[in-house]
Amino acid sequence: MPRTIWSGAISFGLVTVPIHVQSATEDHSVRFHQYHLEDMGRVRVRKVCEIEGREVQQSEIGKGYEWSKDQVIPISDAELSNLPLPTAKAIEIDAFVPLASVDPLRIGEGYYLAPDGAVAAKPYKLLVQALGRSSKVAVTKYAWSGRERLGLLRVRDDVLVLHSMRWPDEIRSPEELYPPPVDIDEGEIDGALALMDTLARDDLSGDEFRDTYTDALEQIIEAKREHRAPPAVPELAEPGQVLDLMAALNASVEKARASRGEADVHEMPAPKKKTAAKKQPAKKTAAKKSARKPRSA
Repeated sequence: MPRTIWSGAISFGLVTVPIHVQSATEDHSVRFHQYHLEDMGRVRVRKVCEIEGREVQQSEIGKGYEWSKDQVIPISDAELSNLPLPTAKAIEIDAFVPLASVDPLRIGEGYYLAPDGAVAAKPYKLLVQALGRSSKVAVTKYAWSGRERLGLLRVRDDVLVLHSMRWPDEIRSPEELYPPPVDIDEGEIDGALALMDTLARDDLSGDEFRDTYTDALEQIIEAKREHRAPPAVPELAEPGQVLDLMAALNASVEKARASRGEADVHEMPAPKKKTAAKKQPAKKTAAKKSARKPRSA
């Protein structure tokens, strides 16, 4: 059972839902410590007071705001938890919007919201069912960890999930990253769509959606522990410059089909014909029509 990160309530108009907040995700990354390579002694970071020159214990450490070089304002955890904000004790629902209207760049970590006792069961279930029927998500405000945040509240398997959100001014404009003007041929777009169709999935289940980096790292650790050679590093082809975009798209489609098995190759012959036709110059109107012909086949 995950530990409770925060306890409070969801404020939905005059309806209050007491909840506990728990992390909805887990981190399975391999963790390393720092060691002195000469004798493999553990290297640790010690907290030292720069005035007294001695190591201090965690119980002696608190937060402070540097007003100036000569003045620091101490701030206690109790003061932070009792800020004069309605969002300090509750997750305030401000609006309901379609999920598609929210830029994914603004969505952050996810947390499960569990009802706090029997008294919260009915209003919690009411909010779950209302959100589900509305096909919308709730935009909220809440104050955690020394700052007020925006949140996105949605339903997952009859449980409320809160995602932290970035404020609008925290998203950088991508204008400076725009590519230079180029012309894209309709055949190239069709080729990209054919590749997308070949790689389409109904969900994200499957062995290809696993953390192979952690798997490889664990193999190296196990090999070194057993004093044997680590697994051989596979030879990867160097990425080259794409000179013929259509040829690269066609080859990618064929490679993706082949990786799915022989059955998929025979079941999807139409795109293969279309990509063959696209190799011909398509400057004249008649040529363009012939290139699109397999689309209706």
